[in-house]
Amino acid sequence: MIHQKGPSIQDTILATPLLSSTSTPSNSSGRSSSDTDDSLETSFRFGLENLNFKIPSSPISGFESYKSLAVLSGHIGSVSCLALCGEFILSASQGKDIIVWQQPDLRKFAKFGQGDGSVKALITAGNRVFTAHQDSRVRVWKVSRSSENVIKLVDTLPTTKDYLGKFMSQGNYVQTRRHHKRLWIEHADSISCLAFSNGLLYSGSWDKTLKVWRTSDFKCLESIKAHDDAINGLFSSKGVVYSASADGKIKAWGIEGKNKMHSLKGILDGHKDISLNSVVVSDDSKVVFGGGSDGYIMGWIGNQDMDSWRMICEVKAHKMAVLCMCLMGDYLCSGSADRTISIWKREMNGMLSRHMVIQGHEGPIKCLQASPTRVGCGFMLYSGSLDKSVRVWWIPSASSSLQITQKKCAYL
Repeated sequence: MIHQKGPSIQDTILATPLLSSTSTPSNSSGRSSSDTDDSLETSFRFGLENLNFKIPSSPISGFESYKSLAVLSGHIGSVSCLALCGEFILSASQGKDIIVWQQPDLRKFAKFGQGDGSVKALITAGNRVFTAHQDSRVRVWKVSRSSENVIKLVDTLPTTKDYLGKFMSQGNYVQTRRHHKRLWIEHADSISCLAFSNGLLYSGSWDKTLKVWRTSDFKCLESIKAHDDAINGLFSSKGVVYSASADGKIKAWGIEGKNKMHSLKGILDGHKDISLNSVVVSDDSKVVFGGGSDGYIMGWIGNQDMDSWRMICEVKAHKMAVLCMCLMGDYLCSGSADRTISIWKREMNGMLSRHMVIQGHEGPIKCLQASPTRVGCGFMLYSGSLDKSVRVWWIPSASSSLQITQKKCAYL
């Protein structure tokens, strides 16, 4: 039930500068991609739904369903990752194309992409966009305001300068498989995830390593043999980077010592022989959540030194694997191979209450992003799927007295 009338969604979404400085890094010289589509496209394909509904501006006291606002299509492959950049939504696909959608009308603003293989991860930092690819490279894009906000390729990691400084020394090569060596600055398999923190870019790969890049000059500073299996997810929080792996563990990494190198601070054990596909951390950095291939979401808390962790909750969230998660305040959103999105309310005692289940995608949910800007008494959620579409949802908040289908956590 809606208590008060509110503005339409088009009136409520706030436009902010493209790639604002609050997003998340830096500068280098390089060639621009001849494959990049620099034109500002005026043609686009999307379906708007329910734009005439009114968003409540006060907490709801009864159950209010989510709203499906738009279906964005145009990718030639499955949507693999999403990022928010001020008034823009960036979506990337396994077809290597990256589309920039402009709010509030959700028109296709630009399209760019370059490289071999699909785009596996996407993050933004200041006026830069970082993309990770199946060809084991990271690409850096810059928004040129002098060129009508055209996004141009400025560098590829590892950089040519980094290669030339290391390739002639035998000590810079590592064994990646039998009879095959690579420079330690190179990933030997697909890069699956990216994170950014304090001027450093982190890349996780199926080659089991975590690499650290300085964004001021794009130099590779470290290569860490982080896990015993593929790294599937990364998340940075207050100077600590968390890596989730198919080996069933989440590891916490922090900078220590005079040399400012990363070291292992703690290990969070999940279910035995179950891959962890995603990791997110609460705003206060006290709770770490992991999503598993068995459909469970697990939560851990650690001591002050982060060398001891305790699982405080585990809930069967989906019928199939949890593929992605995101947090919006007290709400945890999870996307699954079962084609559904679940919205969870975090409780003070560590419990998770199922707020609602969202249906609409025709394929597994591969990526989720929640907007930090409140819209009425709710928030915007964006989802990307293997059905090649991006969907836009409005998620209502619940009053403190509302409790929907509570799932109890098992305390250890």
